[in-house]
Amino acid sequence: MKRLTTLLALTLCCFISRAQADIPLPEYPRPQMVRPQWSNLNGQWNYAILDKDEAYEAPQGTIVVPFAAESKLSGVQRQVGPDKALWYQRSFTVPRQWKGKRVLLHFGAVDWQADIWVNGQKAGVHTGGYAPFSFDITDLLKNSGTQDLKVKVLDATDQGWQPRGKQVAHPRSIWYTPVTGIWQTVWMEAVPETRVLSYLAVADVDKSSLSVHVDAHNLQAGDQVRIELRDGEPICSAEGTDVVLSVANPKLWSPSSPYLYGLDISILRKGKVIDQVAGYTAIRKIAAKMDTDTFEKDMDGVRQGSKRLALNNEILFQFGPLDQGWWPDGLYTAPTDEALRFDIEKTKEWGFNMIRKHIKVEPARWYYWCDVLGIMVWQDMPCIADHSKTNSETRPAEIGDAQRNVWALNSFCGGTDCKVPDEWKKNYYKEWGEIIDCLKGFPCIVVWVPFNEGWGQFDTEEVVKFTKEKDPTRLVNEASGGNFHLAGDILDVHHYPEPRLNIFDRTKVNVLGEYGGIGYLVEGHIWKPEGKNWGYSGLCKTTDDLLKRYQMYAERLKAMIDFGCAAAVYTQTTDVELELNGLMAYDRVEKLDASLLRAINQDVIKSQESNWITKLGK
Repeated sequence: MKRLTTLLALTLCCFISRAQADIPLPEYPRPQMVRPQWSNLNGQWNYAILDKDEAYEAPQGTIVVPFAAESKLSGVQRQVGPDKALWYQRSFTVPRQWKGKRVLLHFGAVDWQADIWVNGQKAGVHTGGYAPFSFDITDLLKNSGTQDLKVKVLDATDQGWQPRGKQVAHPRSIWYTPVTGIWQTVWMEAVPETRVLSYLAVADVDKSSLSVHVDAHNLQAGDQVRIELRDGEPICSAEGTDVVLSVANPKLWSPSSPYLYGLDISILRKGKVIDQVAGYTAIRKIAAKMDTDTFEKDMDGVRQGSKRLALNNEILFQFGPLDQGWWPDGLYTAPTDEALRFDIEKTKEWGFNMIRKHIKVEPARWYYWCDVLGIMVWQDMPCIADHSKTNSETRPAEIGDAQRNVWALNSFCGGTDCKVPDEWKKNYYKEWGEIIDCLKGFPCIVVWVPFNEGWGQFDTEEVVKFTKEKDPTRLVNEASGGNFHLAGDILDVHHYPEPRLNIFDRTKVNVLGEYGGIGYLVEGHIWKPEGKNWGYSGLCKTTDDLLKRYQMYAERLKAMIDFGCAAAVYTQTTDVELELNGLMAYDRVEKLDASLLRAINQDVIKSQESNWITKLGK
């Protein structure tokens, strides 16, 4: 690894050693903004599943945080449902050395509504299943001794209107087990009254510079905010909450060279550091660029080209798997940090350079590993609806009616919006805004995807505008798989099983957002042997058949690249519940030889360098 990456990993390991050795996911949960004084609250908590309005009196058992109640690793494995509340309770102590500091209580993610009490006093409420949140609990703490923490969670899943991705009350086909409650790390940290709240670093590759904006709390007159960029050693610095750092001979981040710079931010008062966070950033640029190698003449004799995706001003075909981030024992939550990293490492080993994170948001450490290992990410917004007739029959009528629409898959005409109420829309913007805010500092993310296949799609132009205003530095794939409004940067077609672009628009970057889904059953490695297991193109009988189909589709994809396809997403990284179309089984057993996959995938990526006109002798 590069020097900075090694130093950052060592720093995190030092902090890990302070946590209890027997708790799950003990790693520091926020790699981009590290402070030394923190405490991990994962592990055994008391729990109870009660009627929604019933008060918590006594536990029904113990649950392992941060695993959802429906998961095996939680030790509960019970579905909660919309008419029940999931209660958590535990005690904790505050380290003595934190005296005189503010104590923040952090939740990585809780699905969906979380009410928090500390020592019987309300700390706050948060809605949204995918973004981190925190409360300052200092004034709710007793002066010493054991403190009491309670959390009440409500989660309607698909019986309500909140973003919930692939979760449904009645799992089937491409719809999976519900995830209720705490599913990311719970932790505390000690901070000063005046402190760094967040920062955003934005690189300008063309000017060899880095703009850094810092949000700080309770700055006093005379306080200094110092920002220092490190390349092993400090290379440049500036003071202020909005600064531009000039970087001589910048080392650019890319999948082939994922270089990360250290970024230290300090607040000084009369020359003394009163708060400091250690983070990192990268210098890279994502953009759309016209491909001068595929110019042809239209009927009027005008030369036409194709828009491509460019990284650091160089056109690069983006190719990767659809990654849904589900685990056989933890559902939304990987069992260990090593497991979280494993899927990314395998994706790189297979020769891909991109991952589409599908209808789910991951913990911060997943994006950190993408940054470190060098893989580009297309980030989906978890959907608020779907097209499933079967699922609609099990929902309240008003919920089902609000998410019915027409999905135009292979046409610019005919698609309709869902008739979602204003309350749904308001919450969508709230949660999508929180997701963008908490993730836009990760260099690996290159594309935002607000809608998929028309599921809950509404007011597309306004959603694209909102997304671009939140983050103007990345491309927006407005509607992956249909119901196109041509308001974003990308036209994204889905076609199963073989790759096809049935519609095309030269004003946009044209991509194949989903294809493949070649099914194969690995005996002894399936989630539900008695279930209706399936793949989009049926189930291959042998790995030779699987490889033959995969390679045949790759050859077709190469021809599409010649004529303007700028990226492709293969379904998918792993089997998920009843879906057997992964490159690995649900428990991460590989189905194909990694070196063979890598050769095929690298050949696809490199094929864009060829000129199709030359190939055809024109």
